Amino acid sequence: MINVFLVDDHELVRAGIEALLNNADDITVIGVAKSGEEAVDAVAALSADVVLMDVNMPGMGGVEACRRILQQDAEVKIIAVSVRNKGPIPYQLLKLGVLGFVSKGSPVNEMIYAIGKVMEGQRYLCSEVANNLALQGLPGSGRSPFAMLSQRESEVVTLILQGKTIKEMSKNMILSDKTINTYRYRLYSKLRIKNDVELIRLAIKFGHIDGAMI
Repeated sequence: MINVFLVDDHELVRAGIEALLNNADDITVIGVAKSGEEAVDAVAALSADVVLMDVNMPGMGGVEACRRILQQDAEVKIIAVSVRNKGPIPYQLLKLGVLGFVSKGSPVNEMIYAIGKVMEGQRYLCSEVANNLALQGLPGSGRSPFAMLSQRESEVVTLILQGKTIKEMSKNMILSDKTINTYRYRLYSKLRIKNDVELIRLAIKFGHIDGAMI
């Protein structure tokens, strides 16, 4: 039996996925959480085989929760679940050690298939994420400059694009304001930009955020 822990901040989504997975053969949902903070403590206590982690949540967020869970136990297999499959987050999560990435629009059988694959120690990426990551390495594909950023710099970019303040970023990443600013100006230098406005424009250009959302 595969023990799955489900993390999502929307109650209806949690309930729906939990019901579908519990109806699948050899899968049982042993716990749920509505935030990254809850998930970090609960996953360690429950010894889950697979964690289905919503990427976009308020507070700590899915990326930082994945980091902390894997720091506690590198053997935990995590599948990220998100409505957004473009931008730096999929690559960022894979660098952390997340084994799967599934769109929230995927059919339940794809999620079940992904769980089976990561239990075998393999990666599973939904087609859109796989294609986007493959294109980043192809000549003439417009390789994103965000790919050159370090893991921490990528996290800072994500939080800036979410409109977080320095204080909020410090709390989220458990780093000092000074360290956050160091990462911020380092990524400015790598991306050859001067401020957050230019960062947003660059993110729109390379599909990390939708210009209509600004």
